[in-house]
Amino acid sequence: MIGSLTSGWNRVFAVLGRVSMYRLVFVALTALTAVAIVLSVIGLFTAEPLIGPAPLQLVATAVVLALVCALVDGAAQSLLKLPWRVESSLITAGILLFVLRPTIEPLPLVGIAIAAAIASLSKYVLAWRGRHVFNPAAAGATALTLLWLVAPGLGSPSWWVGTPAMAAPVILAGLAVLWRTEKVRVVAVFVIVAVFVALLRTSVQYQSAGFPFDLGTVLPAILWSSPFLFLGAFMLSEPLTLPPRRWQQFVVALVVGVLAGWPISLGAVSLGQERALLIGNLVAFALAYSARAAVRLTLEKRADLTPTVRELTFRAARPVSFVPGQYLELDVPHRHPDARGTRREFSIASAPEDLPLLRIAFREPVGAAAKPPSSYKRALAEVADGGALAVTGVWGDFVLPKKTHAPILMVAAGIGITPFAAQLRHQRLSGEDRDVVLVYVASEASELAFREDLEASGVPVVVFTRDRPADLPARWTWAQGVRLDAAGLQQMVPDLEGRHAYISGPPALIADLAPALEKARSITTDAFSGY
Repeated sequence: MIGSLTSGWNRVFAVLGRVSMYRLVFVALTALTAVAIVLSVIGLFTAEPLIGPAPLQLVATAVVLALVCALVDGAAQSLLKLPWRVESSLITAGILLFVLRPTIEPLPLVGIAIAAAIASLSKYVLAWRGRHVFNPAAAGATALTLLWLVAPGLGSPSWWVGTPAMAAPVILAGLAVLWRTEKVRVVAVFVIVAVFVALLRTSVQYQSAGFPFDLGTVLPAILWSSPFLFLGAFMLSEPLTLPPRRWQQFVVALVVGVLAGWPISLGAVSLGQERALLIGNLVAFALAYSARAAVRLTLEKRADLTPTVRELTFRAARPVSFVPGQYLELDVPHRHPDARGTRREFSIASAPEDLPLLRIAFREPVGAAAKPPSSYKRALAEVADGGALAVTGVWGDFVLPKKTHAPILMVAAGIGITPFAAQLRHQRLSGEDRDVVLVYVASEASELAFREDLEASGVPVVVFTRDRPADLPARWTWAQGVRLDAAGLQQMVPDLEGRHAYISGPPALIADLAPALEKARSITTDAFSGY
């Protein structure tokens, strides 16, 4: 039974991994909109403490938001000669639908249209080197709040999504998005902090008013009737406005959680909800502004490292700030993209010392193992030498400890060798001295990529392949006849218990190998599903 459940979840995660982050968010918001309309039709919102919108109000507001966001985005992208991303427009509209107060009244609809226009414009006006600084929906909602101070008839944000009837759908849709963006822990920190601070604030208010404080009543009301769940899952989690490192993301989550849980009053408005997120966006920008820039790349050359591994070398128009082991998001605009969209994540294969040259590598199966290529793969294959692409960001925590004396075990499966190639190249070029052992798993000897960099690093390498590699360099060992399990790994790396283990490769293989590394001092994984 447990095995069946695990297999079922693995299938679900595999499907989610094949859908682009942007497409998944759009589908999740569309599903939430459909759920909201159904709940409104059956009258469930009428029993809520905060009366939800009527079906016609939801439809009318959704249409206005979608049209305005699409028109403004289309005009801006045409002016700036950028590819039109209709999903981005619809995502902004979808978020605003749950933040603003749906209506069919003409003047409030004008206010909603203004908020949508400002939200879309903020992507281009409030931007730093090609990337927006603030969450667009939060910017639009805040602008409407400020307009409401001088023109109340335009309406204001209501965050009607924070009702018990919407809690379960938001949680389910949000978890799908957070798993795909790997932000479950970050948003969990935000929700816990926001709820705790909100409880503390409510307790203080009750005591000041002389009312008894009943945790059993107040906690469910705060958790299910507040916008925290939606704010965290669909707005705080936006990768483009988060800093690249996990600890930085936790700092932002903490700041936003405190301000959302205990909004600071500024007279007619407070620093809660969307304003809390804008402040968090500023904190994120301050923490890692250099890593948040979109950078133009020019393709210099292609190379075949093995029969199935391809390497692309780019020249960056300006420096790219990264730590070896991190990954970049490469945008390849093309017509009629499939469900996975126009952006993919690639581990950086080069070292910072190689800049302005930047390398990535990917696996491209051939023969019977080849599957029909994605639209992204076809578009990337058509980029000629001299063609221009863009890095939209650098992220990742798959980095080695700052303390160089910590012994390291690297386990690479297939194309998972890429981040290790960058780290070992950096170690050699920078003169860094580390105690490293590399275990390299490949289907066959001809699929061992980056041999030159790995050999030049001088680290011991244990190779697991079906056939014996020819001309093994010094300090390389072929694990002939050794099974790659806990016992086999212990045999080939006797001091495994004293090392910090890093494992990189396809998710299924990582799941198989991770138990074998339980004896290590720590385990850090880097999973990816290909491009």
